[in-house]
Amino acid sequence: MPAKPGAWSLFRAAVGGALALSLGIGLGLAFAAPNAAAPPKKDEFQTPAPMAYLIDADTGTILFEKNADQLMAPSSMAKLMTAEVVFHELKLGHITPDTEFEVSEYAWRHGGAPSHTSSMFAPIHSHARVQDLLTSVIVQSGNDACIALAEGIAGSEDKFAAMMTKRARELGLEKSYFANSTGLPDPTEVMTPREIAKLAQYIIKTYPDLYPMFAQKEFTWNKIRQQNQNPLLGMDIGADGLKIGGSEEAGFGLVGSAVHDGLRLIGVVAGLKTSAERASEGRKLIDWGFRGFDHRALFAEGESIGDARLYGGAQFSVPLAAPGAVSLLVPRGSTDRILARIVYTGPVRAPVQQGQPIGTLRVWRGDNMVLEVPLHAAQTVMRGGLPRRALDAVAEFVIGLFLSKTKQI
Repeated sequence: MPAKPGAWSLFRAAVGGALALSLGIGLGLAFAAPNAAAPPKKDEFQTPAPMAYLIDADTGTILFEKNADQLMAPSSMAKLMTAEVVFHELKLGHITPDTEFEVSEYAWRHGGAPSHTSSMFAPIHSHARVQDLLTSVIVQSGNDACIALAEGIAGSEDKFAAMMTKRARELGLEKSYFANSTGLPDPTEVMTPREIAKLAQYIIKTYPDLYPMFAQKEFTWNKIRQQNQNPLLGMDIGADGLKIGGSEEAGFGLVGSAVHDGLRLIGVVAGLKTSAERASEGRKLIDWGFRGFDHRALFAEGESIGDARLYGGAQFSVPLAAPGAVSLLVPRGSTDRILARIVYTGPVRAPVQQGQPIGTLRVWRGDNMVLEVPLHAAQTVMRGGLPRRALDAVAEFVIGLFLSKTKQI
């Protein structure tokens, strides 16, 4: 939940302190979002999927959303979180690809051949390398492989599920909760389409050496050959991942990613009635994104995007910048107004160090917020002298009185 704005920020919002930029973007301190989203336009994507979400993987621009924050049973799409935790453990050096884990009786019985679910078909009490178990999780959706990894890393599947939820919070997935490593039905295991896409985006950006595993079309282990069931991989749309899911409770869904002419999209569809409908709607969503959007540059890398008011600083304000260039995808031929707003809690108390996180740039296309970018201080500003600090204190006091009287009107 965003922090409440300070008095100075509210004052600036109240008096309409906006700046006009050459790109036709209104940039100012504002804390109220635009009106609720308008009904879909005639040329906007239509889908029978109860939930759908599409983003540009590079910028995070939201291209389409339908019930994107609705909690749902993720089924095997939860294995993305299992994979991320294993990736993270490999990155930390806690395990290696050649580390071997035992397939316990529990893993065999609840995720192996006796379970009649997606399985690696590892024999009871056999041992398998992390590399093979991880490949099975990603390609075969092996539930026995998931549990073997969970027990090997955390000691039990319950403890590993707690690790998954903790890791989700670290990645900013505030609604996701995991009760197991497999995605097998559990009423407490939930995700949202938005958070599934965010997790996929993180995996793609953070683990470029491991992500190609999601494009692997088959895997043979112990002389058992199995195909990757992601239908997008067999289509001519540039797909190279990620996971499908399906259960009686959740319906059929997928999270997929594809690249075309240097543009990578991540799409999620969920709650569909059949696997055929899942494949069809997944392809249509990604196809629509590739056909209908163009990049528009907003701010160059290192460009000052705006300023944050300082309290007690050697100067009145500090310039803000994004981590890199800021751009977004816009519909071809669109005349929608683009509005960007800086949101921060202020005034910011000095001293401020260059690179210090300050706030967020939020961008709307028409009535829909489509992009959020973190902003940091573009320079270091030390504390000011006693006269400057006294002047800031008086200004804050006067603004507080103004707001108090405004609320009484």
